[in-house]
Amino acid sequence: MTSAAPSLVPARPAAHLDPAVNDLIEKSRGSVSRRLRGRGLASALVLGGAFLALASAFAVLIPTSRSFDPATAFLLVVAYAGLSRVEFEVRTGLAIPTELVFVPMLFLVPLGTVPLLVCAGSLMSRAADVALAHVPADRVLLAPVYSWHVVGPVAVLALHGERAPNLADWPWYVAALLAQFAFDFAFSAGREWFAKGVAPTSQLPYMGWAFLVDSALAPVGLLAALAAVDNRSAVALVLPLVGLLTMFARERQVRIDHALELSHAYRGTAFLLGDVVEADDEYTGSHSRDVVALVRDVCDRLDLDAHDRRDAEFAALLHDVGKIRIPSEIIRKPGKLTPEERVVIETHTVEGERLLAQVGGILGNVGGIVRSCHENWDGTGYPDGLREEEIPLVARIIRCCDAFSAMTTDRPYRQSRPVTEALAELRRCSGTDFDPAVVEALGASLGEG
Repeated sequence: MTSAAPSLVPARPAAHLDPAVNDLIEKSRGSVSRRLRGRGLASALVLGGAFLALASAFAVLIPTSRSFDPATAFLLVVAYAGLSRVEFEVRTGLAIPTELVFVPMLFLVPLGTVPLLVCAGSLMSRAADVALAHVPADRVLLAPVYSWHVVGPVAVLALHGERAPNLADWPWYVAALLAQFAFDFAFSAGREWFAKGVAPTSQLPYMGWAFLVDSALAPVGLLAALAAVDNRSAVALVLPLVGLLTMFARERQVRIDHALELSHAYRGTAFLLGDVVEADDEYTGSHSRDVVALVRDVCDRLDLDAHDRRDAEFAALLHDVGKIRIPSEIIRKPGKLTPEERVVIETHTVEGERLLAQVGGILGNVGGIVRSCHENWDGTGYPDGLREEEIPLVARIIRCCDAFSAMTTDRPYRQSRPVTEALAELRRCSGTDFDPAVVEALGASLGEG
């Protein structure tokens, strides 16, 4: 089954954690520790109550020829609760391998009792979360809400008629699995939409990875059910797989935790270096922070992905970091620079790249962008004379926003220009100094498109 909240897992648990997934992980972890309130509480009560009513009706109304064995039912509930605590992260989804017990459950106990047993297992797992993880007690109200996925397969198999597992009935089993996914998505995504305003369509890609895992585990659960028809203890054959998934889940979680810590460290380092620049030269430091705000807006206009947005933010903050290696008398000179001084100051992009390379990781990669932040569209910039698409897009964005910020900021040797005049200058130099598409995106973000 899928997790209660979509998208808890990064695409690759390494130092270069996807920034968008990073935010989703942290938001999800934060939400688990909060009490249910408002729409979240209302949806839990309504959907949970509706599930319990329907599950009770199933237990009474679905005909059965199977005897109810309390010991078997108890063991299945405990096994389901245990598997509910194995959160196996795959790509951008969070999978819980309860399919290994849920599928046998459909064939080993009266079919109509399965929804209540699944809910009991989920409730037991969430009660353990309350006891062990110190989450709010009202989180147990979500147990019946996230048991709705069981309704689909139980309804399909009830239509087929309660019978022993048989591989010849595979079309019915496929239909049952699809019904499980449909109910899971409808009620899990629907609650997220009602409680938090998260569009269901945006949740489908994340839940899809968990559905893929369920599709892979369901045949294993069916094989266990086939073996357990004659010997119910055969369900234990899935235990080695459960052990492997548990081990992999824990190792992956550790790597994700390390990646999150490292991501925070990179961000902290970037802001620390920004503070160093500001302490060395107040104008350069405050100017860099202004450029960051402009760059973010342009990135939104150009629809850059999360990785490029993160790199753009860091590069915009640090695009002048190399100036700490330039003599202060040149940096603070109130008048026009001499040709010799101009040569010295133009080395600051290379110095910035060198400094960031020493930090390494994400900031080391950002150093390549910092190096190119003074390249011109027509190839007349420095230090490498790159032109047009040879210049990294993020560097082109920073180049344009940097120039706009410089023109609209007071300096000791000149007054700032009005926004309209500065934009006119950017457009005049569009196609020579600046990427035309970036100039227009900046103008649009300023309401001057």
